[in-house]
Amino acid sequence: MKAKEFFTILENNKDKDLLFEYAHGLHVGANYHITEVKHASIDAVDCGAQTDAWRETIIQLWESPDELDKTEYMSVYKALSILKRVERMKPFDWTSELKFEYGNASFHTAHLFVNDFETRGNHLIFNLSVEKTDCKARSLCGVTDSNGAELCIESEIAHTDMEPCCSPGGNCC
Repeated sequence: MKAKEFFTILENNKDKDLLFEYAHGLHVGANYHITEVKHASIDAVDCGAQTDAWRETIIQLWESPDELDKTEYMSVYKALSILKRVERMKPFDWTSELKFEYGNASFHTAHLFVNDFETRGNHLIFNLSVEKTDCKARSLCGVTDSNGAELCIESEIAHTDMEPCCSPGGNCC
């Protein structure tokens, strides 16, 4: 989800409470705070020597240990006011990919992608998930999904001897 789409959804649901589902049936506690907004520029090179660049907006969610008994979730209206304050200080790139940084005692800290959202009663719920890592240079490295073999092919950075791709001592990585 892009930052602009997220803000549009918030603007259209100001009267609701804002919830985040970080795993099936598990929600960030009502004691959460928006503690940081990061505007990140990624400038990358993959294992196939291909370059890429993109921007991300990362909103950090933190559960306050002093508010464990809290049962009322942050309103969309309040979250929007926080994010608009951020916008005045550090403008958003509306085309950036939106992620949420979250972790607790039973869930590792991760950057979570927005899979979907739904409204249920007075709740606006964003369904988040972890995206698995992947080889972005599959075609250059000859990675196949059909039989599970991951063999490198000759490319500008690969040698002609066939070694496992993306393995220690392999030809691509």
